[in-house]
Amino acid sequence: MSEYLSMLYLWLKSAHLIFVIFWMAGLFMMPRFFVYHQESSVGSEEDGKWIERESKLRKIILNPSLIIVWVLGLLLAYTASVFGEGWFHAKLLVVVALTGYHGWMMGYVKKLARGERTMTDKKLRLVNEVPGISAAVIVILAVVKPF
Repeated sequence: MSEYLSMLYLWLKSAHLIFVIFWMAGLFMMPRFFVYHQESSVGSEEDGKWIERESKLRKIILNPSLIIVWVLGLLLAYTASVFGEGWFHAKLLVVVALTGYHGWMMGYVKKLARGERTMTDKKLRLVNEVPGISAAVIVILAVVKPF
């Protein structure tokens, strides 16, 4: 199987990057959705539209992309034999943290759907920086491989 994966390495890498882009796009969009959603009155028609938009983003883009990114990323790591590399451990740690951020967002989607508005617009705008900073760190670790 390892030989077969080696032949497909560039295809796996390409697919991994494509789904990382989809996942990151969703991670950037969802907090913006939250800001706009919170401006609508609980139970209003607009509130219902935001619940539907967030649900579609979650079910169609975010969750499938997360799963595919993890599967392809682990296949790539196996194929390239990088499990013992320091840069890979650091990258994996950041990806695990970003996955936790994803999980937090999925929880906040459910809170908003229940009518709970527990964060301010300012805090939501601030947490919107998490994916960008994470992406920068991940790219540097994967490309530069500083250790």
